[in-house]
Amino acid sequence: MTRTRHYRDLIAWQKAMELAREVYAVTETFPQSETFGLRMQLRRSAVNAATYIADGHGRLTDAENRKSLSIARGAMNELQTQVELAESLGFIDKQNSSKIIELSIEVAKVINGLLGVLDPEPR
Repeated sequence: MTRTRHYRDLIAWQKAMELAREVYAVTETFPQSETFGLRMQLRRSAVNAATYIADGHGRLTDAENRKSLSIARGAMNELQTQVELAESLGFIDKQNSSKIIELSIEVAKVINGLLGVLDPEPR
């Protein structure tokens, strides 16, 4: 695989950053009681995706990159779960919930694409 020169060139990273900004904006209106609860968890999951995409890009082997991308993909599942909970608790409206879920699915798909071009794990 030919790597891009910088992780900022990766569409997965760009979309994950867009998602993180969206999550920060939406969670700004959470109740004060959620400052260190669900609000922080949502933000952490969103930031982790972009962070681990960048981390993987800097790794020396495809196996190391694969592990980081796998963690980033897992963060999207965490985020989707947290968004559903936040919506059911009335912290996020349906429109914002749907937008974040759609963005997280898109990020996960792009991560899957990156995983598909890496050398497979040894068996």
